Amino acid sequence: MHEVSLMQSTLDLALEYAQQQGATQIHQFVMRVGQLSGVVPEALEFAFDMVVQDTIAQGARLTIEQVPARCHCSNCGQDFQPSDWIYDCPHCHQISTDVRQGKELDLVSLEVS
Repeated sequence: MHEVSLMQSTLDLALEYAQQQGATQIHQFVMRVGQLSGVVPEALEFAFDMVVQDTIAQGARLTIEQVPARCHCSNCGQDFQPSDWIYDCPHCHQISTDVRQGKELDLVSLEVS
């Protein structure tokens, strides 16, 4: 489960930020997770509950914003959401390799005090 190491790295960043701000508590994490990131949101939530134990983030909320996949067709210029793992444009049926969104794994914001 690579989500544990991902969440530990995220927590490390958050703790560093909290220390720089003189914060003593982290109340909320907001993360953006793309459909194509290879990260399972439920596993990330489980990992979050594990890694925050005995830190200033214990008891914090994790909010996950899921980002759908979005491709661009260089043939007809349309953006589209692929329906499966073959990214064929629903307008002209050409295969697209231009993935514009869906690979994100970002810590978007923290609430600290």
